[in-house]
Amino acid sequence: MTTHVFSGNPLDRGDVQRRDEDWLRQAARDPRSRFLPLWQLDILLRNGDSAELGWVKPADIEKLGVDVPPVFLGLMDGTAHFAVDVSEVTEPLRALSLEEPWGFVEARAAAAQLKPEDVGMLAQSKAQVDWHRRHRFCGVCGGPTEQGRGGQVRKCNACNAEHFPRTDPVAIMVVTDGERALLGQSRGRLARSGRYSALAGFIDQAECIEEAVRREVKEEAGITVGEVRYHSSQPWPFPSSLMIGCHGKALTTDIAKDDEEMTDVRWFTRDEVLAALAGENPNLRVPDPVAIAHHLIRAWAEGRVVF
Repeated sequence: MTTHVFSGNPLDRGDVQRRDEDWLRQAARDPRSRFLPLWQLDILLRNGDSAELGWVKPADIEKLGVDVPPVFLGLMDGTAHFAVDVSEVTEPLRALSLEEPWGFVEARAAAAQLKPEDVGMLAQSKAQVDWHRRHRFCGVCGGPTEQGRGGQVRKCNACNAEHFPRTDPVAIMVVTDGERALLGQSRGRLARSGRYSALAGFIDQAECIEEAVRREVKEEAGITVGEVRYHSSQPWPFPSSLMIGCHGKALTTDIAKDDEEMTDVRWFTRDEVLAALAGENPNLRVPDPVAIAHHLIRAWAEGRVVF
């Protein structure tokens, strides 16, 4: 079983408890409960000998006076855990009377410092707080919405439409023709990093995973794909995607890249990829282990994927 970064959340998401508004109100005031503050979507950490999520108590949150309802994340050992957006506070660390080693850290950077179970809770917190920031108004009528069920729904005050947190499915795939893997460099962040990665794209409505893999590879690289095999998945809270990792068998090999989306698409030999994974190929850089693409590439390069 492959467990990626941002997976492995240990919380019981408390579906029964979140239906009870009285329970939620009491839990939010319970001194045993814990709150994770997010400021401009950065995560509060405590850096000592090792980094930890910056859980604080309800009394600490009261100091901030924020007018944003907390998001109920779930339960661990009977203790309620919440995330709360404190972006409206100008100097939250000062308001919380916190100094170094406390600080707000960007989510990707925080993930690199935390133990796996903490990263899973970070992902849930960041994705859900971000969703609430983006959906304060109804997509049906434009009216204001209010949070319900501890953060699992927003309801429109005008037309009563209910809106639920979205997870956008993304197909990400390494396509091979035997001893070569097809890797690309999309425009934007990946191109600026100089890395080559697995091809990827959002799954369309009324499209299965296998169809999405074949369509995206055809669109981005002009390659026809036959057999598709699922490998693993990864939550990706930027802002809220589920990366569905696959391997595919190429039926053609002539590349015709989409110049609008891709800066480059190439075939790389197994030896070239193995050297890149070892950091010994100056002509090829691949994603770091934080990304599912790294593990898709490694699985093929190490001979664990055979068509």
